[in-house]
Amino acid sequence: MTQTDHTATVPTAVDDLQKALQENLYVADRSLAISIYLALKLRRPLFLEGEAGVGKTEIAKVLAAALDTKLIRLQCYEGLDVNQAVYEWNYSRQLLEIRMLEASDRISEGEAEQELFSEKFLIKRPLLQAIESSDGKPPVLLIDELDRADEEFEGFLLEMLSDFQITIPELGTFRAEEPPYVIITSNRTREIHDALKRRCLYYWIDYPDFQKEVQIVTSKAPDASRKLAEQVTAFVQELREAELFKVPGVAETLDWTAALVGLDQTELDPSVIDDTLGIMLKYREDVETVRGEQTRALLNRAMNRGARRGGRRG
Repeated sequence: MTQTDHTATVPTAVDDLQKALQENLYVADRSLAISIYLALKLRRPLFLEGEAGVGKTEIAKVLAAALDTKLIRLQCYEGLDVNQAVYEWNYSRQLLEIRMLEASDRISEGEAEQELFSEKFLIKRPLLQAIESSDGKPPVLLIDELDRADEEFEGFLLEMLSDFQITIPELGTFRAEEPPYVIITSNRTREIHDALKRRCLYYWIDYPDFQKEVQIVTSKAPDASRKLAEQVTAFVQELREAELFKVPGVAETLDWTAALVGLDQTELDPSVIDDTLGIMLKYREDVETVRGEQTRALLNRAMNRGARRGGRRG
């Protein structure tokens, strides 16, 4: 595609990008919007770290929608290798082709090898798909939860991000005409090597403050009353200060709000909280810690927090 086509889809100012994210229901601080904007402008990967559920993965999804381009996602996990991340050969189809060639007896051994290792037998995985994208727009490549992958894969990724090219011995080198927009996320279960971080812009996404989280809830769950949205947010923020094995993220706040709306709740009460704790808390010990008297104490503090916020607005 031409340079004009490429730049046309990218917001030309930070305010425009922040507005585009907002239109796609993502509430971004200006500092985060600046980091995303610079990643687009400089064509540098954006490395996002933060606790699970704070909205790192959602950024890539919303960015793809805002740029009107496709999202290609590579979900990382222990043992991830080139076959799952880049490419592999379709061995079953190749075997079938070998049998057909043997039956026809009309092709030489060299021609058979060339035929078997042609692109029609190639299974393209996310990284190769992102490099070879040919629909006229660079895709958004999401490399999700890189900290779950092995360090060996991280080393391969480092090389790939340097040149945005991948070599397949049987076919040659695939180069990106336009590098993809790369978003890398990590929940920081292990440290990512400095060599990879140096090739990226970095941003730490923290839990939102009360006002921002209320804004997120009201935009993502428009059927929830303002009162319920504020009470839910205040209660979740109190939970994050409790001694728990795993505190809830924004994703859990939204799940809980949706569940409460589904139960026709317009405000919180201790019994409905106890009945729905499993939507926010994913460990039995945490549920048992909060249930009962602790629920009432947290709700009282949440109501006081909400009242203080309401007083400031007034």
